[in-house]
Amino acid sequence: MTAFSRDRGAGSGGGRLAAVRSALGVRSIVGQMFALQVVTVLVLVAAAAITIYIQMDRNQRTAAYNRTLAVATTFANSPGVADALRSPDPTSVLQPHTEAVRKAARVGGVVVTDTAGIRVTHPRPAEIGKPFIGDVRSALEGRTVQESLNAAIGPAVQSVVPIRDDTGTVVGAIGVAILLDEITINFSARVPLILGALGALLLTLAGTALISRRLLKQTRGLGPSEITRLYENHDAVLRSVREGVVILDGDQRLLLANEEARRLLDLPENAQGHPLDDLGLAPGTAELLASGRETTDEVHRFGGRLLAVNHRPMDLHGGPPGSVTTLRDSTELSVVAGRAEAAQRRLRLLYEASVRIGTTLEVVRTAEELTEVGVPEFADYITVDLVDEVTRGAEPVASGTRMRRTATRGVRGDHPLYGSDGVALDTTSPEVRGLLLGHARAERDLRGTTWWRAADPEHARELLDFGIHTLISAPLHARGVVLGVVNFWRADASPPFSEEDLSLAEELAARTAVCVDNARRFTREHTMAVTLQRSLLPSGLPRQNALEAATRYLPAQSGVGGDWFDVIPLSGTRVALVVGDVVGHGLHAAATMGRLRTAVHNFSALDLTPDELLGRLDELASRVDADETTEGDGGAITGATCLYAIYDPVDGSCVMARAGHLPPALVLPDGTVSFADLPAAPPLGVGGVPFETTRVDLPAGSRIVLYTDGLVESRTRDIDEGLDRLREALAASGPAPEQTCDTVLERLLPARPADDVALLVARTRTLRDEQVASWDVPANPTAVAPLRAAVTRQLADWHLDDTAFITELILSELITNAIRHAAGPIGVRLLRDRSLICEVSDSSSTSPHLRNATDTDEGGRGLFLVSQYADRWGTRYTPEGKVIWAEQRLPETT
Repeated sequence: MTAFSRDRGAGSGGGRLAAVRSALGVRSIVGQMFALQVVTVLVLVAAAAITIYIQMDRNQRTAAYNRTLAVATTFANSPGVADALRSPDPTSVLQPHTEAVRKAARVGGVVVTDTAGIRVTHPRPAEIGKPFIGDVRSALEGRTVQESLNAAIGPAVQSVVPIRDDTGTVVGAIGVAILLDEITINFSARVPLILGALGALLLTLAGTALISRRLLKQTRGLGPSEITRLYENHDAVLRSVREGVVILDGDQRLLLANEEARRLLDLPENAQGHPLDDLGLAPGTAELLASGRETTDEVHRFGGRLLAVNHRPMDLHGGPPGSVTTLRDSTELSVVAGRAEAAQRRLRLLYEASVRIGTTLEVVRTAEELTEVGVPEFADYITVDLVDEVTRGAEPVASGTRMRRTATRGVRGDHPLYGSDGVALDTTSPEVRGLLLGHARAERDLRGTTWWRAADPEHARELLDFGIHTLISAPLHARGVVLGVVNFWRADASPPFSEEDLSLAEELAARTAVCVDNARRFTREHTMAVTLQRSLLPSGLPRQNALEAATRYLPAQSGVGGDWFDVIPLSGTRVALVVGDVVGHGLHAAATMGRLRTAVHNFSALDLTPDELLGRLDELASRVDADETTEGDGGAITGATCLYAIYDPVDGSCVMARAGHLPPALVLPDGTVSFADLPAAPPLGVGGVPFETTRVDLPAGSRIVLYTDGLVESRTRDIDEGLDRLREALAASGPAPEQTCDTVLERLLPARPADDVALLVARTRTLRDEQVASWDVPANPTAVAPLRAAVTRQLADWHLDDTAFITELILSELITNAIRHAAGPIGVRLLRDRSLICEVSDSSSTSPHLRNATDTDEGGRGLFLVSQYADRWGTRYTPEGKVIWAEQRLPETT
């Protein structure tokens, strides 16, 4: 017994020591409070020390000021000082006295100055005669000065006092200085007081910590009433909480089970204290309660319930052996969670529909996207039927019942649903009429309904035999018109559609209908624009011998644009080459292109030079823009570009001008590639700058390449890089224009161009010398007959004797008019090409006009005869005058 008692005593002492250590540990609340108190004491001690230091410094300065002021005042008022200052040699009189005072008063220095502030005395004789350092001026004015100094050997203070004579007149000043280090304050008397206070605080802190630890261990910081209330609250929580609580001890015996736990586990009233094996729990649940593992919301089935179990051992963090388990009935929660999960799936499906449906402006593709989104997430099979007019981009007919199966998709590929055949609706059924009015319908048992099978009973039997059992038909309704019908089918083991599914199907159909309608309207507009553009572009190249030409036009991926090209035959076997670009895309750009192309054709009929033609085109663009801006249409030509070139096969010259367009590329027969040095000019409609022409002489076999900016410019490369690539492509291409077009487009264009491209390649030809005959005619009527004879011989050489009479008649009339009405040299030229061309040139700028002569008129019938016998005739102006020409169809070309 004695040994046992001794052991317990030793253990009790060890426990108290452990309690003290725990109380002082920084991880416990008591330890943290203890550490905070220690820090507080240290801060207070440091603050006291700092305060004492500051007070000592302040007392030191005050003592220094008082000592220097007392010494200075005493010396200034001493008898004989004022008389000594007036003596012839004040230094010899005052220096011994000031040194005696300095030593007796234990100050740093006693300095006397005269009324000029010059030192009369100083501890160092070498400093006598120098200016006083300090505020001596105030002292000489009768005021006492106290100031701080930073001497070479340390900080000091100084008092300066005026010296007055018997009449009160200031005759000098005395300054007394002392180092602060020479003032000693007794600090040792305060040290025991500070240490005693610190020791008392530390002892008080230690006692407080031990007592607090003991109280916390015994009562947990609670009083009797609080402990009673804690027990009552604990009991109330266990009775009212909707979770079961089960506590087992280390021997797997039931320590506690609240009412909810007894209800969920069907425990008897006297179950407390029984072993776990006697409680009659399910094997999985009993195994979990007996194990030492932690679980969170682990689901167990017990007595038809789904229990969410949370299990925690109590000895993981130093507690007693045992475990705590909470149980929650999640049967209803699982039902709610299932509904929430279904709603979440519907929301995800709607989100997918908003992202994936309508990515393109294609009607068929939009219908296919709906089937891709809905299968298998919503339905096993989906079919989309659209009105015939919708698939073509036309306006749907409100009463149309003939539809076409546009898209079909299912979980199996061997389904019997229609592919792309036409679908007819039975409008006698009220259900079908409801669909056409925009109302969706759900059928959960297809075998019990007949409206959906009336149009094709045999096909309906195939669907039922295949296993399809439920259907939702939702109209694609947009802008008050039904565009089609989408059918959602479920088969085999899939559950029938619910009311929530019907709402989801209507939402999917509504979103798809908007996308289908947008695609339909885009298709209609695109078709109209393409049709308009194709009708405005040249359908083929005109027949002519001056050039071998090839053209390409590629519309942009986003739609048609305003690029165009033209090859226009002119008089005298010349050919005009045109390329232009209108800003923008769509109907307006195509219409503007047509207007500009028509204007170019009309102006070219006047045989205008390139600069004159572009000038008139620019004037037209400005006028049209002004008119449309006034009318508020918003359409404008400003910004359109154009390049106009005229090639003459007689001399191989090419005259060209541009309005904001890129210069043409010239490829010589040897393969050399260059860009024409063509003066730049603003686009059409800007105005204010005249256009300039450039003439280039090209040998036969050269290629003239005209293009728009879509060929050389894109978002990924600048125009200089595009021109370099065009140069390389032209150098590598074959001589034929068709080969050149193919090579250029293959090397420069991406698969899906962002801008439309127009390309015109023309290889030059020249007329042979034997195809051209020319004469100079004197301005004399007698020269007409010899010229007719020469022309007849030339026609005989060309084997054109049948045209001699008409040609002589035309030339006679034109030469006679030139002799009669013009001045200067007259030239005659015959050109034999696809037609016979007669040209008469003179230096006059007046043009003859065709008119109907009356019976009494002597003239006016010549041009009428020319117009009757020639296929075409006209006038073109040159820098030297004008040329009147007439064409005749050759016999072999008729």
